[in-house]
Amino acid sequence: MVWRDDLGRALTDHPRPSVAVDVAVLTVVDDRLHVVAVEGPHGVALPGTFLHPGERLADAAVRALRTKVGVSDLDFHQLAMHDDPDRDDRGWVLSMAHGAVTPAAALPPGTRLVAVVDGRPTQRLAFDHDAMVAHAVDDLRARYADRPDPDHVLGERFTLLDLRRLHEAVADRELPKDTFRRRMLPFLSGTGEFSTADVGRPAEVFTPRPQD
Repeated sequence: MVWRDDLGRALTDHPRPSVAVDVAVLTVVDDRLHVVAVEGPHGVALPGTFLHPGERLADAAVRALRTKVGVSDLDFHQLAMHDDPDRDDRGWVLSMAHGAVTPAAALPPGTRLVAVVDGRPTQRLAFDHDAMVAHAVDDLRARYADRPDPDHVLGERFTLLDLRRLHEAVADRELPKDTFRRRMLPFLSGTGEFSTADVGRPAEVFTPRPQD
């Protein structure tokens, strides 16, 4: 039996858009946010790809990161479907934007990075990828507002100065030292160790406290 809508049209009678995925991979270099970019036929863009038949969106995102950037096992999540009919001059293309965060050291040598200032890439990206980056940055800031490094960019051991520098890079502004300390300490446990990496007196090393 062939399914038909209320006008008697079969499913195959409806025009179908192509579906793509794009991934905004954010990282921090020199205390500033950057986004991973790749060079393609339409210029500098986020790593992305078209969905294959029978493929899930998440699997396509994994494939895009592996083939375009050379990274695997990177956690990411969906941000929003970009569905402007005119977003791609090649035709009607919907794209599911994804966001990810990773330490810069985890990226392959030579990975292209574009600095992000005021929530936007400093270099024009193809299609509507600037808007995708802005969405990824907003999402990142919301997650970092009240929790210490939820993406574990710093690993499991860090000083409060390390943590504040990371959060300032995410927020793109200076954060009051004492206020930041009071906000984050309930989520941290001291290790009893001290770091001498920074100039001045040794700084206590913390680790994230397990959350319920």
